[in-house]
Formats: sequence, C-alpha cells, structure tokens
Amino acid sequence: MGMSSRTLPKVVVLKGGPSAEREVSLVSGRECAAALRGEGYQVIELDAGPDVAARLQETAPDVVFNALHGRWGEDGCIQGLLEWLRIPYTHSGVLASALAMDKEKTKEVYRSAGLPVADSLLAGRDEVQARHVMAPPYVVKPYNEGSSVGVYLVHEEANGPPVLDATMPEVVMVEAFVPGRELTTSVMGDRALGVTDIVTDGWYDYDAKYKAGGSRHVCPAEIPQEITEACLDYALRAHRALGCRGVTRTDFRWDEARGLDGLILLETNTQPGMTPTSLSPEHAGLIGLTFGQFCAWMVEDASCDR
Repeated sequence: MGMSSRTLPKVVVLKGGPSAEREVSLVSGRECAAALRGEGYQVIELDAGPDVAARLQETAPDVVFNALHGRWGEDGCIQGLLEWLRIPYTHSGVLASALAMDKEKTKEVYRSAGLPVADSLLAGRDEVQARHVMAPPYVVKPYNEGSSVGVYLVHEEANGPPVLDATMPEVVMVEAFVPGRELTTSVMGDRALGVTDIVTDGWYDYDAKYKAGGSRHVCPAEIPQEITEACLDYALRAHRALGCRGVTRTDFRWDEARGLDGLILLETNTQPGMTPTSLSPEHAGLIGLTFGQFCAWMVEDASCDR
C-alpha cells in the first residue's frame, strides 16, 4: 500500500450501524479496534450513522476496517460508498457482498460452480402462512437478512403452516430441511483455514423459531478426513465463485448417514463475527495466527476495487 515501514496506516473501524445485527457489530468492532491498537495501528472507532460519509471524510483514514454485520454493512451498500470515496477497505467488494447477502442468488452461484445445495424457493410471507408451500420438513428464513433474524423449522409432523413473526420480510425463503451437523469453514485470501462443528443443545421446538439453547465449537471438527477436505474445498470454491475478498465463512449441513453426499452449503458470510471467541478467529488460530495478527492481515489486505 506504499506505506513506509515506520508508519502503520490510520484505521477507522466501522461498527454498529442501523441493521438488525447492530449489537453484534458493536462487539465485533470494539474487539477488532482493541486488537489493532495492540498491533500498533492508530485506530478510530466509528458507529456508522446517516452521516457516515461526512465522518469518513473528516477522519480521512488510510484504511476502513469493516466490522459491520447485516444490511447496509454486508450487502454492498457501505462497500459502494467506500469505493466512491476511494478509501481502501477490508472484506468483500460491492458485487460479492450483495450476492452473498441474497441467499437465493448465492445458491444460483453455488449451483453453477457445481456445489451442492438444498432445494428451496422464494414465496410471499402470507402464502407461506396459508399453506405448506413445500412438503415438510422445511425451514423458513429471510432470504436477504443476517443471522439474527428468525428462522422457522416446520417439522414433518406439523399439522399446519408456520405462524411467522411480523418482523419477517414480505418475501421469505423456504428451504428443504437437511438433517445433521452444522459445520463451518473460514477462508482467508486464497486459503481455507479449518472446520468447526457447532454442537447445539435444545436445538428446536416443533413449528417454532429455533433458538439454540447454547452451543459449543469443536475446532477442528472431529469428522472424517474426507468431509474436512470437502468443506475446505467447497468453502474456497464458494468464496471464489461469489468473487469474495479477504475473510469469509461458509456454513454447511452434514447428514453423516449419507457420507459425502450428505454435505451441502447453506450460505457464505462476507462479514463473519469478529470477537476473539468467534468462529473465524478460531480458524485463524489453527494456522497459528493470534486475533491481533488476524485483524492486522485484514488491514494489510485492504484495497479499493474489490
């Protein structure tokens, strides 16, 4: 980036913002800012509000570290603004961010890259509440919101269609439920880092929004080598097919009764959670990087025209 070795770049960490995942982002931003200060960077934390463009012009950073999650921060909007202002930034660019945020478009990209996905369709919220639009078991979720918005599991024995929360969008994704384990893999640049098995307790109620009763991360996942290698391969291929940059995390379901055929991709997160105990930093730990080193790598990787 043409910096002399004496001066580390001035970094603005963007956090908070107006999305449903504001609280998660505030924590990510605070932790990343602290880690970057520990690595010697001059860091300014900025809660992204309507005046974000003016604030960025005032602070004139060398790099923006994007710690936003959810809508606006993860969907190409802030990325477009940063391109317009010509401020180098971390993570994925405009198109990859917008694509990965749209779960149906993501699946089209996965399919074209020969990656396995579950059957799904988009339907109106009212229609989904009126009748089974797919044979149960199936999952109902927003197709373009982040992780904190509700996901509903309609069980095989369900008598009727789900009753959705008023906060669910007009159009939702209905996806065949794939049983089995929840696996996730991070990619950093051109390298897949490792696989975590997310072991949840009290996973769901019949016909109810699922809320994990708590989860443990088994990292690296205690799964057959063939499945580990497939996760690493698929995650890197997903990252490339979507045109992602920097760090991403791809989530899988694995039905172990079906072996390799039971492994499917759910989605790719272009702004994965970034606290020291988050999944992606744990994956970075597998290749010997501290949380601070991981954050510093993202700053050094930052650019425009992503």
